[in-house]
Amino acid sequence: MEKQRKGFRVNRMKKNKLGLPAQIVISLILGIVVGLACYFIEGGPAFTTNYLKPFGTIFVNLLKFIVVPVVLFSMIDGIISMDDMKKVGSVGWKTVAYFMITTAIACVIGLVFANIFRAANLFPTLQLQEGAVWDKATSANFMDTLVNIFPSNMWEAFRTSNMLQVIVIALFFGGAILSAGKKGALCRDIVVSFNEVINRLMAFIISLSPIGVFTMMAWVVATQGAEILGSLALVILCAYLGYIVHAVVVYSASVSPLAFFKGAAAAMIFAFTSTSSTASLPVSKECAEDLGADKDIAAFVLPLGATVNMDGTAIYQCVATIFLAACVGMELTLGQMITVVVTATLASIGTAGVSGAGMIMLAMVLTAMGIPVDMIMLIYGIDRLFDMGRTCLNVTGDISCSLCVTNWENNRAAKAVAQK
Repeated sequence: MEKQRKGFRVNRMKKNKLGLPAQIVISLILGIVVGLACYFIEGGPAFTTNYLKPFGTIFVNLLKFIVVPVVLFSMIDGIISMDDMKKVGSVGWKTVAYFMITTAIACVIGLVFANIFRAANLFPTLQLQEGAVWDKATSANFMDTLVNIFPSNMWEAFRTSNMLQVIVIALFFGGAILSAGKKGALCRDIVVSFNEVINRLMAFIISLSPIGVFTMMAWVVATQGAEILGSLALVILCAYLGYIVHAVVVYSASVSPLAFFKGAAAAMIFAFTSTSSTASLPVSKECAEDLGADKDIAAFVLPLGATVNMDGTAIYQCVATIFLAACVGMELTLGQMITVVVTATLASIGTAGVSGAGMIMLAMVLTAMGIPVDMIMLIYGIDRLFDMGRTCLNVTGDISCSLCVTNWENNRAAKAVAQK
C-alpha cells in the first residue's frame, strides 16, 4: 500500500512537472517583461548587459561547445545506421532539393511583400550618415565556396566550427565505415558509444535552456526595445509577414499546422532568442524526433539544414534589398529581381548558421545589384531584430524537411516492399 502511495506521488509529480517547451515559453514571457521594465528604468539596459546577458552568453557558449561533436557523431551514426549508401544518397539529394526549392520560394515571398510595401510608400526613405562605412563585405563566389567546403585540416575545421567542413568529414567517415564492413566494426562501436555520451551531455545542456532564453530575451528587449517603434518598424513588419506566410504555407504542409507548430515550438523559441541555427541543433533534434522524424534521417538532415537552409535569411535579403534600393532611388527590374532570387539561393549554401551571418549574405546580394554595400549601415543597428525571426524560420524549415524526407523514405520503402 505504501509503495502504491509513493508510486502515485511520483507519477503525480511527473504529470505536474512542466515540459521543456512550456518552460521556454514562460522564460520568454518573463524575459520580455523584465526587459521592458529594465528599458524604462534608468540604468536598466546596462544592468541587463552587465549581469543578465553574461549568463545567456555562457549558455550559448555551452551550446557552441557541444555543436561540433553533436553534428559529427550524430551524422556518422545516422549514416552507418542506414546500412546502405544508396539510402544515404537518396536522403541527401531529397534534402538538398527541398532546401533549394523552399529557399527560392522564400525569395519570391520576400520580393512580393517588399514590392507591395514599396508601392504603398510604406518604406521610409533614409540617407546614410556621412562617414558610415560597411567594412565586412565579402568577395566570395561560388567556386571559392565550393573549394572551402573541403577541409585541408580536420582539427582546424573543428576548432573554427566550420559546419560545412564538419559535415563533409562526417560524410567521408560514415561512408568509409560502411564500406569497411566487418573490419570497421570497432569504429562503428566507438561512434555509437560516443554518440550516446554526447546525447546525454546534450540533454543536460538543453535542460538549462530556459535560463538562456530568459537572460538573452531580457537583454534584447531592454537594449533594443526602442528600435521596434522607430522609423524602420515597417521594414521589420514586412520581413516578419514574409516569415509567417512562408512558415504557415510551406512548412506546415508536412503535418497538420497545429501539431507541427506545437511540436516545433521549443526549437522555434530557442532559435528566436539565440539567433543561431547551429546552437539550436540539440533542441531541433528533440523536436523533430517527437514529431515523428526518423532518428537517423533527423541526424543527417538537421546539421545539413543548419548550414544550407537559409529561407528566413533569403526573405530578409529580398526585403532589405528592395528597401535599400528605394533609399538610393533605384527601381529593380524583373530581371534584377530574378538575379536576387538566384544569388540569394546560391549564397545560402555557403553561409554559416551563426548569428549575424545574414549580413554577409546581404552584402553579396547588394554587390550583385550594384547597390552600395555601405547602405547596410542603415539597418545594421537593428539586424538582431531581423535575425531573431529569420533564424526561427530557418530552424523551423530544418524540422519540416526532416519530417518530409522521413515520409518520402517511408513511402519509398513501402513501394519497394509492395513490388516484391
